[in-house]
Amino acid sequence: MHIDFTNLSSPSMSRKPLFAAQGVVATSQPLATQAGLSILKQGGNAVDAAIATAITLTVVEPVSCDVGGDLFAMVWDGNTLHGLNGSGRAPELLTLEAVRGRGYNEMPERGWLSVTVPGVSAAWHDLHQRFGKLPFASLFESAITYAEQGYPISPRAYFHWRWGVEITHRELHGEEFSGFEAIFTPHQHVPQIGELWSNPDLARTLRLIAETNAEAFYHGEIAQTIAAFSAQTGGLLSAADLARHSSTWVTPISTNYRGYDVWELPPNGQGLAALVALNILEGFDLGALQRESVESYHLQIEAMKLAFADARRYIADPDRVNVPTAQLLSKEYAAKRRALIGEEALIPEPGEPLKGGTIYLCTADADGMMVSLIQSNSDTFGSHIVVPGTGIALQNRGSGFSLDPTHPNRLEPGKRSFHTIIPGFLSCDGQVVGPFGVMGGHMQPQGHLQMMVNTLDYGMNPQASLDAPRWFWGEERYVQVEPTFDPHVVTELEKKGHEMVIDDEVDFVGCGQIIWRLPSGVYIAGSEGRTDGCAIGY
Repeated sequence: MHIDFTNLSSPSMSRKPLFAAQGVVATSQPLATQAGLSILKQGGNAVDAAIATAITLTVVEPVSCDVGGDLFAMVWDGNTLHGLNGSGRAPELLTLEAVRGRGYNEMPERGWLSVTVPGVSAAWHDLHQRFGKLPFASLFESAITYAEQGYPISPRAYFHWRWGVEITHRELHGEEFSGFEAIFTPHQHVPQIGELWSNPDLARTLRLIAETNAEAFYHGEIAQTIAAFSAQTGGLLSAADLARHSSTWVTPISTNYRGYDVWELPPNGQGLAALVALNILEGFDLGALQRESVESYHLQIEAMKLAFADARRYIADPDRVNVPTAQLLSKEYAAKRRALIGEEALIPEPGEPLKGGTIYLCTADADGMMVSLIQSNSDTFGSHIVVPGTGIALQNRGSGFSLDPTHPNRLEPGKRSFHTIIPGFLSCDGQVVGPFGVMGGHMQPQGHLQMMVNTLDYGMNPQASLDAPRWFWGEERYVQVEPTFDPHVVTELEKKGHEMVIDDEVDFVGCGQIIWRLPSGVYIAGSEGRTDGCAIGY
């Protein structure tokens, strides 16, 4: 069973998708996209291209991702879909008592208490060791060049950069934040659009990672530098925490929707929420409704609410708690949740299944290998802790833990937090269709849901699907929509009890990339029109 891509609709206002036969790279930053395509043209495979692209993005989109962040990926090797969980764990000294002892009743969003072990470098190495073709060090060349010689700041990067500096960092005080300004405001101001910005310290760090197969980050010079700065400035991250880190190869999870298998990584990521929502939606004939109709949007929003309620209640580190993944994915459970959806907007509660600033990229090569990869520091500039001499901004994934001792996602030493970043994949009858993803915090499963509905219910090509108006559910009945939404639809949704907000900022809907493979073997791809990115191929 295959989608008839030749008949996929494309609204006249949508940009046209890319078609390419030999390989494709799609990201949110054109310089990173070109770095990946260069690797393909040098004889590298899709994994090589994805790693090179991800490394380059730590330089050209430092607001969103960094060597101090985490990574998740899925790889189709031509026969099997593999999953890699590259998320780091909480330091051994990061306990409920330690956080409460510093006066917090919930996890702080910035500073050392929000920092978990960065998993990116190990994940790059592990992906390459299993699937890579070119030498590992060769994948760092573009990134190192941009870090040393500089690159011109792009418009969307500037927007996020300015927000992170002027809104967030301005409110932070303490010795742990002392290294931030030298790197991200090198001339005492936010780099302007088109201004060259470089990070020589990061170039040196990337060289060390490349030359040591990431050993320097977890067992060598970089690890010692991070641990020393942590100890000096009140942090809890130690050299032993870094040395204990390892990625985890996992089996992706899926559900069947309209005859297609939609794949996500299992918890501790929130991909499960997208699958639960699709299971709920499966019982409604969305294809019989107009895409831009009140009824279609209402059903999608309500299904997503219910799925999120379950995700927030049950998703945690499966190495520490029993996450009821199979029960949440059962069609019987979906039917029970679906029965809760009526004509009025609901305030969602979790069910009882046991009773009954991120970057996303995708790549593909001539041999049919495809990669879905997402990498993040969590919020803009993560924890805002920059380790002097390294150019690294550390993530703030620890903020995803709960301080409720009864919650599955409660903070514990050595535990992985609830994670927002999720890569996606689509297949049918054992044949892969391709990778997809939409970045942006809790927008991600909502974006996955909307991309699948656009593709499988409404026959939209990748670019049209990405360009179509999107919505974001925040909490209770609160829904944000873009200004391109039909005003009549907004009014009618309000009559159903949804608290509608029209927001002219594009960030709340995230940004995504999609690559599908045609039955001929040719690729069709799209890239987010709301940011600076592009899909290119040859």
